[in-house]
Amino acid sequence: MSYRRLAASAAVFAAGISLIPGMAHAAGTDSGDARGISKPDLAQAGLKNTATFSSPAARSIRQGAPTPKSKLAAAPLAETAAANPTLAVGLDAFATSAHAIELDTSVTSAATPLDIAIAWGDGATTTASAAGTQLVASEHTYAELGTYTVKVTVTDKAANTSVTNEVAFTTAGSDYTPYGPTRLLDTRNGTGAAKAAKVAPYSSAHLKIGGNGSIPAGVTAVVLNVTVTGTTSGGHVTAFADGDDKPSTSNVNFVPGQTVPNLVIVPVGPNGYVNLYNGGWEPVDLIADVTGYFTQTASSGYTPLAPQRFVDTRTGTGTAKGQLAGYGSFGTQITGLGKVPASGVTAVALNVTVTNPRSDGHLTVYPSGQQAPTASNVNFTTGQTIANSVIVPVGPDGRINIRNGGWNPADVIVDVVGYYSPQSKGSYLPFTPERMIDTRDPQDRVYGPLAGRDYIYTAMAEPGSGVTGFVLNATVTNTRDSGFLAVAPDPNTLDEYDNGAAGPPAPPTSSTLNWTTGKTVPNLVQASTGGTGLVDFWNQSDGNADLIVDVFGMYQES
Repeated sequence: MSYRRLAASAAVFAAGISLIPGMAHAAGTDSGDARGISKPDLAQAGLKNTATFSSPAARSIRQGAPTPKSKLAAAPLAETAAANPTLAVGLDAFATSAHAIELDTSVTSAATPLDIAIAWGDGATTTASAAGTQLVASEHTYAELGTYTVKVTVTDKAANTSVTNEVAFTTAGSDYTPYGPTRLLDTRNGTGAAKAAKVAPYSSAHLKIGGNGSIPAGVTAVVLNVTVTGTTSGGHVTAFADGDDKPSTSNVNFVPGQTVPNLVIVPVGPNGYVNLYNGGWEPVDLIADVTGYFTQTASSGYTPLAPQRFVDTRTGTGTAKGQLAGYGSFGTQITGLGKVPASGVTAVALNVTVTNPRSDGHLTVYPSGQQAPTASNVNFTTGQTIANSVIVPVGPDGRINIRNGGWNPADVIVDVVGYYSPQSKGSYLPFTPERMIDTRDPQDRVYGPLAGRDYIYTAMAEPGSGVTGFVLNATVTNTRDSGFLAVAPDPNTLDEYDNGAAGPPAPPTSSTLNWTTGKTVPNLVQASTGGTGLVDFWNQSDGNADLIVDVFGMYQES
C-alpha cells in the first residue's frame, strides 16, 4: 500500500589491528538479550515529499467514432450529438517506490459500463473497467528511471464515444553519475566562496552544486567529501539542502586543532545549492570535494555488498606487501574480483583505513588513468588509525589508485561495500535526516552505552520491499577503549528476534570507523539490509561506547 494511502487511512582492531595487547573477548550477548529497534516507516520516508502529477478532467479530449448512417437516421438528434455528455477523465499520479507509480483515474460518466486503457509511456499497457462515475487505482513499475507520459482512454462502447487524458510522471528514485574527484569549496583560498575566509560560528557556507562545472541543473543529491580544518574549538558540521530547515543531525564532528574529513550524501535544494553549517563556537575552514551526483534519470544504480577486503598493505592483499611510501601511490583491481562484476562498473563504494602512519598526511583515492587530484579522502596524524567512506569512479581498466600525501610511509586497508553500474537497479531516495539511534538519550529505545563485543540490531525495511540499503552517519562517543564499529546485515528476521528464535550473528571483521579511548568519531555508512531488512551495529572493542546513528536516505530496486 502506498504512503499516501497509509497516511490517509490513519588502529584499532578494525582492519584486524589491535593497539592494545591482549585477547579479544567473546561476544557477551546472545539472541535472548540482544537490544534492537524496528523502523519500518523508513521504507516510506523517501516518498513523503515527492510530487503529485495531475491532469484535471477539464483537459479531457472527447472522441467519437462516426455513427453508421442507418443508426443516425433512427436516433434522436440530441442523442447523436451528445451521447454520454458528462464523460470525462482526470488523472493523479504519484510515486509508491523509487521506480513505481500509482495512477488514480477519476472517471465521470453516466451509469454505464466503461473500458479503460492505460498506456504507461514505456511501451507497457494495461486495461481496467468502470461503471459510471468511479475512481480506479492502477500501479506500474518502470524498469528505468525517467519521465514518462501516461495516457488514459475511457471508452463508452454503447454511446460509441471515448475521452482521453494524459499526464507526465517522473519516477522518484535517483541514479548516480560519477564526477571528479573535484574540489568545489576551499575557504582557505576562496575556491567556491565569495572570498578566502573561515566560516563563522553558527553560520553556513553556501555551496553551488547544480550548474557548477559540468554538473547539470536539477540534481537531487550530491556526494561530497567534506573536510573541516583550522579548528580552535570543538563542534560539528551539518550538510543540508538549501531551502530546508537545518536538521539536528551532524555529518562531521571535530575538536580543537583537528583536521577531519567525512563523506556526505546530501540532498540539493531546488536552486542547486547545499549548505554546510558550522556548529562550533569558533570559525573554521571547510573543504568540499565532489565525487558524483544523483539525478532522476537513468544512469548507474547501486548494488550493496557485504564488506570485503580488497587491499591490506600489511599482508600484501591487493598490492605489494609493505607500507605505502610517502608521496607514493599504487593501483588495485576492483572489477572482476569478489562479487564485483567484470564490466559495467562506473564507481565503487569503499571504506578506506590508514594505520601506522609515520607522519601527518592524507590519502587520495582516484580512478586509474588520471593524475592524482588535489582532493583528499582520509586525513591522518602520526600514529593514527582512521577510516573514511569513499565513493570513487573506476578507471576504464577497472582499477583505482591510492596516493599517500604524507611525507612518510603508512599502511592502507580498503574494504569494498558496494558498486554502481547501469545494470544495478538500486536507485537512491534521499529524505529528511532522522536520528535513528542515540544511546545517550533516555528516550531512545536502546538507551545506555553499547557494551564491548555487543551489538544493536535494527529492522529497517520489510523483506520484499525492494529496499537494499541505507545511507547513514554513525558516530561513536564516550569511548572507554580503543576499537572499531562494524556495520553488517543480520541473518535473522525480526520475527525470529521477537520469538526468541534468533541465532547469534557472526561478529564482522571489517571496520566502518576506528577510534581510540575518549575520542568522538563519525563516518558515513552505506549499509546493506541483506535479505532480512535488519542491520547490526557492533562495538568491536573491550569497553563501552555510546552510538549515534542518523539516516539520510535509502536505495530501492523496484
